[in-house]
Amino acid sequence: MACFIVPAAEAAAITIVRRIAESRHYKKYSVTKVSTETVPVKENGILYKTRWLTNLLWGGSALLAFEHVWHGEVQPWFPFLTAMRDSESTSVMLHEMATNGIGMAALVTGVWIGMLAVNHIQQKKSIQEVQ
Repeated sequence: MACFIVPAAEAAAITIVRRIAESRHYKKYSVTKVSTETVPVKENGILYKTRWLTNLLWGGSALLAFEHVWHGEVQPWFPFLTAMRDSESTSVMLHEMATNGIGMAALVTGVWIGMLAVNHIQQKKSIQEVQ
């Protein structure tokens, strides 16, 4: 019913934090105060890799939202979620968000952590091969 809201909320929070951190990074490493050129975020840095997580979360949330619209669980008028029409279905929706939504967000975050681990191992191997 509304399980896509939890990963979307996580994606929004991470996107906001990443944007703030990137702006501080650019201010800290600006070449000169007059120049607008700045040092870009490194591709092997955590700021760059959080884009992987936000892309996974936004993409999954968009796909789930489309699926819920397709099945008529989301509508373009108030209340936008059909489960909010009465209190009984609202409690079912909140339970689904607490179980399925949090589970999906945690699974996607776990997959991202696995991607980070694999990337770290590959970087170590490439450094060892060069030496």
